[in-house]
Amino acid sequence: MLDQRTIKSLAAEIGFDDCGIAACRHLTDNETRYRRWIERGWQSSLSYMERHADKRFDPRLLVNGARTAVVCAVAYKNRVSEGYPPEHCARVASYAVTTDYHTTLRQMLHRLLEALQSRNPGLRGRVFVDTAPLAEKQLAVEAGLGWIGRQSLLVTPRFGTFVLLGELLLADEADRYDSPLEGVGCGSCRRCIDACPTGAVSEERMIDTGRCISCHTVEQAPATEIDLHGWIFGCDACQNVCPHNLKAPMHRNAEFDPTFDPLAMEAADWLAMDQAAFEARCGATPLTRSGLDRLQRNILRNRRK
Repeated sequence: MLDQRTIKSLAAEIGFDDCGIAACRHLTDNETRYRRWIERGWQSSLSYMERHADKRFDPRLLVNGARTAVVCAVAYKNRVSEGYPPEHCARVASYAVTTDYHTTLRQMLHRLLEALQSRNPGLRGRVFVDTAPLAEKQLAVEAGLGWIGRQSLLVTPRFGTFVLLGELLLADEADRYDSPLEGVGCGSCRRCIDACPTGAVSEERMIDTGRCISCHTVEQAPATEIDLHGWIFGCDACQNVCPHNLKAPMHRNAEFDPTFDPLAMEAADWLAMDQAAFEARCGATPLTRSGLDRLQRNILRNRRK
């Protein structure tokens, strides 16, 4: 049997800012809401979201014999998270100015898994970092890390929404499990809804990705073109106004220090950049997902508005 206190202590030593533990089960309520989102067509160009819904909401189908979900969070708030001047037309979401979190979190989670296996010989488990059909935000709620805000993101009491998640699914029980938080939430606040420049944030804690700037700048672009409002990769508009984010501390883990400063870069700097310069400055960041050509096209779209 896994010791809850040991898991959390090891997670903190490795550099995670928070860790919660939940029993693996079928997340029925969340699946119902998700299927309603799909029925409305709000997944737009994200056709992959339509697949594997059964696995997405039952972690036991992803790892045979999974009994325990360890949900780990790292806070990443940096200076870019506080927003851009109104005239800035080459905005990059603040999570994307650091080394790609998929790589960093995966390494940290493998260290945690290895440490647990050394203490629990024969323990089977699998690492997840946003690359498999796993309802990680809902698992984080189950593990007591926070709640789902109106902008559909996990909101944590201490770090707001500026957190990145990774999970271990383990084929053993823990001696204790965490419970969802009580007496917390967004209350009557609707700042994220009002701040979204394209109306992508709904009243029902769902995002219409066809209107979402992040989807248009990072994913396969939806069919209908929208105003990017100065963003060229991702969008922090709904996060910049969240009261929990305004009081959240800056990140502590040096692995999430920014590797470049988009606040100091004008549109002309991006347009003058060649592939070699892009790789030297941004090659380890999530911006490689879009590539320089697409970033430059997004800048030109912003200039046309």
